[in-house]
Amino acid sequence: MPTDDVVPEERLLPHERHLRILDQARSRSRVEVSALAEELDVTTETIRRDLAILERQGQLRRIHGGAVHVQQLGYEPSVTARRGQYAAEKARIGRAARDLLPDGGSILIDSGTTTLELVRHLPTGLPITVVTNSLQAAALLAELPRVELLFLGGRLREVTGAAVGAWTRSALEGLRVDVAFMGTNGITPEAGLTTPDQSEAEVKRAMVAAARRVVCLADHSKVGRTQLCRFARLTEVDSVITDTGLDDGLAEELRTAGPEVIRA
Repeated sequence: MPTDDVVPEERLLPHERHLRILDQARSRSRVEVSALAEELDVTTETIRRDLAILERQGQLRRIHGGAVHVQQLGYEPSVTARRGQYAAEKARIGRAARDLLPDGGSILIDSGTTTLELVRHLPTGLPITVVTNSLQAAALLAELPRVELLFLGGRLREVTGAAVGAWTRSALEGLRVDVAFMGTNGITPEAGLTTPDQSEAEVKRAMVAAARRVVCLADHSKVGRTQLCRFARLTEVDSVITDTGLDDGLAEELRTAGPEVIRA
C-alpha cells in the first residue's frame, strides 16, 4: 500500500545559512553549534566552518560551544581588522566606482575600507575636489597633485579613523557635493544603511544630505546585516556597488527598494 512521502525542507545555500545564523545570534544571547546543526539540518562541522567564516568577516565572535553576535559584545572591528576581509572584492568595487565619478566637480568620500579602495584607484590626473572625514583617505589623497583636499575636522574615532562629532557635522552643513561615496556596516531593503556607532551615523546622515547623488560601496557580506543606527533609507541611495558574491535574489530585493545595483 503506497504511503505519502514527507518532502524534507530544501536545504539552505551557504549564504542563506549564514544569514539565518546571524539572525539567531542577534535575537539570542548566544547560539550553540549543536542546536544550529539540528535546526539547519547540517553537520556540526559545517556549522563550525560557518562560524569561522562569520568570525573572519567580523560578524560573530566564537566562544566555547557556539558564538555570539558582535553587537552582543559591543565589539566593532577596527580598520586594520577589516582591511583584510574581502580585499579582492573591495578592490574591484573601488575600481568600478570610478565610472560614477563626476567630470571634475566635487565628491565626498566616507570613512571605511571599501571607500578607501576608491581613493587607491582614483585617476592620478583627475582634477577634482574631495571632501573626507577619513584620516587614512586624507593621507592618500594628499599625495595626488590635482586633488583639492578638504579634510573634515572633529573628534577622531580610533577604531575607524573617522572624524565625528558636532564640528564634523557643522562643516558638512554648508557643503553641496556632486557625489557622496558612502560606506556601511549593514544594508537591507527594510532598514536601509546602518552602522553600529551613533556618532558615525550622525555624520553619515549629514554626508547623505550634502550630496546630489549618493553611491554606497559595500561588499556582499554587508547585505542582509542590520546594525544599531540607520543613517539612510535605500530611497535616498542612487547606486549600490557591490561584488559578484551577492546572489541574484538579494540584488533584486535591493533594486526593488530603490537604487541601481552594480556587481563588480
